[in-house]
Amino acid sequence: MVFIRKFTICLAFIACALSNIHAHAQSASSYPSRPITVIVPFPPGGPTDSYARLVALKMQERWGQPVVVENNPGGTGILGNNLVIKAPPNGYTLLFTSNSAHLISALLKNPKPYDSVKDFTPISIALKYPMYLLINPNVPVKTVPEFIAYAKANPGKLNYASQGNGSVSHIGTEIFKQKVGINIVHVPSKGYGAAIADVLSGQVQVFISTPPSLMQHVQSGKLRGLAVTSKKRHPMMPDIPTVAEAGITNFELESWVALYAPSGTPPETVQYLSNSVEKAMNLPETKTRADSAGVELRFLPPVAMTAMLNKEIKETEIAIKAAKITVD
Repeated sequence: MVFIRKFTICLAFIACALSNIHAHAQSASSYPSRPITVIVPFPPGGPTDSYARLVALKMQERWGQPVVVENNPGGTGILGNNLVIKAPPNGYTLLFTSNSAHLISALLKNPKPYDSVKDFTPISIALKYPMYLLINPNVPVKTVPEFIAYAKANPGKLNYASQGNGSVSHIGTEIFKQKVGINIVHVPSKGYGAAIADVLSGQVQVFISTPPSLMQHVQSGKLRGLAVTSKKRHPMMPDIPTVAEAGITNFELESWVALYAPSGTPPETVQYLSNSVEKAMNLPETKTRADSAGVELRFLPPVAMTAMLNKEIKETEIAIKAAKITVD
């Protein structure tokens, strides 16, 4: 609950900054001149939904146009994404989604319900959540090299938790296994809370997940943080090295939330939105708020977003095939 409260405060600040930039920006077009719909492919109440609603409210106040958030959960994000694909590409239907819904869900289906790159127009990454490689302290290792050596010496004897089949924690751990050449066994849990409980109890020994709800357990010694899986250390746990610092230079894993529009949306509309998001993220106050909430604001322009997505798709496809991952 503390994380959600901090997260919401952070997003409120970002949304306010973003709306102020929109209010003062001069655009050559009349966009927006009528109501905008923001599709969220998740139920109400989660972080992605909260962010979308805060931004929508500020846009509506400043632009004088209704901005309506529609929750369309179903098919682990596929339903909401398909609604955006079918919408007219005019900037009046947008999508707030995550890598789990936008990328992984599509790759786990055969045939694929959509092309995560070609069927959408990227606008900006909104938030990134660094993830941590955590272990139960009963495992006699304190560093990533020690963990890898122990796992190789005991193939198939360590279990790892995830939030469920096809989750970011599941796919990410499979990618990590393949990168470092270890054999640890997947034990899916029924959601985030259950996964943490399984690792704390020692039922499973390894968990890769986002930090905010885990920090108290690391600080108390109930879990051991071996590495953060992003490019730089997390400000809330600066003593834990990155995987690159631990010697794993070919692995990076983050959970992200991004803003998309349908494929074919006018470039000037995309640029207008993208530039506004960048300006809001560059404010020093915005970064301070994000750091305190345990999330990272990292602007990526559309071209860079596409490159990132292509890289993640390739790695995810390899992991799914190698681990023979399926979902019901």
